Amino acid sequence: MTKHIFITGGVVSSLGKGITAASIGLLLKARGLKVRHQKLDPYINVDPGTMSPFQHGEVYVTEDGAETDLDLGHYERFTGIPCSRNSNYTTGQIYHSVISKERHGDYLGATVQVIPHITNEIKEAVSSVTGDDVDVAITEIGGTAGDIESLPFLEAIRQYYHEAGKGNALFIHLTLVPYLHAAGEMKTKPSQQSAGILRSIGIQPDIMICRTEQHMSEEHFRKIALFCNIDRDAVIEEKDVKHSIYEVPVELQKQKLDSLILKLLNVEAPEANISAWKRMIADIKNTEDEIKIALVGKYARLKDAYKSIYEALDHAGFAFRTKINVKRIEAEDIEKKGTEKLLKGMSGILVPGGFGQRGTEGKILAVEYARKNKIPFLGLCLGMQCAVIEFAKNVCKLDEATSEEWYPKAEHKIIALMADQKEINDMGGTMRLGAYPCVLKHKTLARALYRQEQVDERHRHRYEFNNDYRELFEEKGMVFSGLSPDERLVEIVELEDHPYFIATQAHPEFKSQPTKPHPMFRGFIKAAIDKK
Repeated sequence: MTKHIFITGGVVSSLGKGITAASIGLLLKARGLKVRHQKLDPYINVDPGTMSPFQHGEVYVTEDGAETDLDLGHYERFTGIPCSRNSNYTTGQIYHSVISKERHGDYLGATVQVIPHITNEIKEAVSSVTGDDVDVAITEIGGTAGDIESLPFLEAIRQYYHEAGKGNALFIHLTLVPYLHAAGEMKTKPSQQSAGILRSIGIQPDIMICRTEQHMSEEHFRKIALFCNIDRDAVIEEKDVKHSIYEVPVELQKQKLDSLILKLLNVEAPEANISAWKRMIADIKNTEDEIKIALVGKYARLKDAYKSIYEALDHAGFAFRTKINVKRIEAEDIEKKGTEKLLKGMSGILVPGGFGQRGTEGKILAVEYARKNKIPFLGLCLGMQCAVIEFAKNVCKLDEATSEEWYPKAEHKIIALMADQKEINDMGGTMRLGAYPCVLKHKTLARALYRQEQVDERHRHRYEFNNDYRELFEEKGMVFSGLSPDERLVEIVELEDHPYFIATQAHPEFKSQPTKPHPMFRGFIKAAIDKK
């Protein structure tokens, strides 16, 4: 029987439930257990695929093509275990499923209600990550205790806990213990009230994890234990880490959180061996160099919009004991101020994905600057599209070169709508999504980076390189180093007469891990170090 861990949050949002859940998953996996992660999001959108990055941040894409919450990226990066579409459910998905069943007549004329129909659907969602190959399922509940939209999810996991029986499930509550600088003291009252909200709906936390700026005193530990009705040993401190979020599992292991969890779940497992992880942390703390990388994006002011990219850059930096100082540049600022002012002195330039025309001229100017000045360049998704449009304009002399997405009636549509997208009208979940194979050409940078003939990378796009221009581009020096197995789709492009110029239609950042940086990012940072 799969054991369950339910993680809730209180007091404020953005406490780091995702990182905490990922850290627990890492520790349990290191003890030999088979772990799966899941995130339940209370918003009514079916998925974040149509949500603005300014509101939601990055859309994380799974291997099987689900557009999901960015916390799934933390789960995969920490544990190395791929998530799936069963790893993320929203209120929108739950209600959509229930309403579809009602329309189909599945409820036999019953009055459809939040309890039991919505809560039963949520419990089925929780069960979707269980099985003979899963020892422990870790389910994170989005939002905070007391949110109206979270109530059906909290009621569902209350029921699930009751039905599973003691020793087969547990509740972990992540809460804030703020330090009031004006008063010079730490306050536990918000955490007490947060736990009280959960108790009022029938959920008694088994473990309290306390986010803090400063170390808690023994008095604070005992006060939280007493007024939250849990054992003193079940109060865990999660103080802000100094160097990297990847320190969190080590700090939690020091407090024997993994042992406590296994004790409460009646599971026996060997001690966790995270020596490789600790060596990585040591490398992070002992960085020997620093380089500046420019990220030219449409949402650069919002860090979460490119969360996986920043993490992938850091992973590559860890490998070379080099700190990556990312200069986040709005593409529109380049249009106003010019490339020389904003990009001079950079050791590498990265242009990420995005949708729509806004800022694309600035991205194209950044690509041109990197190409002409021999600065290491990495283009991702829209970044690749901007790279080939820049090449068309300035090397192939096609002045009107553009994308069909921006100008459908243009003469030179270097980027065109994919054939299987032309009859699609719905926006949500209809793009080319998930992992697709790519065959790498011999004697190319891409082949040298990956060191294999075929790879699988995740995609999220509707437009592709227009094959009508492939012959012209090759004549002018562009190398199509990665193609789909049927050779119809251009997946990777590069330039030979450049220290490092490569771009992909895929999102390789989704597959990077701190102890195993993605080959494209590793190569990019190595080239940037050499450039410096």
